[in-house]
Amino acid sequence: MAETAAALRTVAHNVRAARTRAGLSLEELSRRAQVSKGALVALEKAQGNPNLATLVRLADTLGISVSALMQGPSEGRVRVVTAEAVAPLWTGERGSEARLMLTTSGPAPVEVWRWRLEPGEEYPSQPHHAGVVETVSVISGRMTLVVDGTEHTVEAGQTATFDGDASHTYRGSGTETCTLIMTVHLPPGPGAGPPEAARRA
Repeated sequence: MAETAAALRTVAHNVRAARTRAGLSLEELSRRAQVSKGALVALEKAQGNPNLATLVRLADTLGISVSALMQGPSEGRVRVVTAEAVAPLWTGERGSEARLMLTTSGPAPVEVWRWRLEPGEEYPSQPHHAGVVETVSVISGRMTLVVDGTEHTVEAGQTATFDGDASHTYRGSGTETCTLIMTVHLPPGPGAGPPEAARRA
């Protein structure tokens, strides 16, 4: 529980700081991100339990990465992150999950995600900002990648890439669990500081 409270405090601080930098009122951020003002007020007070979709909408609107909302200051030149140290940002009813492992620094950051998709379970994503590019590398199993209504099968050992400004869905297919690494390449944000950029998922 202490870790959850600390994580909420970090998100609250980062959302408030990013909103202030962007010069947005709570009302304006609420309108642009399509997140209720009440949820934003609670979030900035380190209350509630924001889901992945809410964090993505806020990050997109604020022109930063999801990691920039969730992480504290960087600690040194090399950072090693284990999957167990990162809580899933999405979990499915059948046991699927998505973990945002880290985001690289620099003017055009890259998010690195670990996904587990159970057969038949899917995660639909809204289109991201123009310039966002996603890449999925399947480690084991098989997935169906649906981009703009067209299905693509991606098998173990295969990698697919696509522009993230179209609607897209990740679905576990076949008979075994699909594990994959997803990278989200973020374009440089307007006047964004490190490691913040316009966002997406």
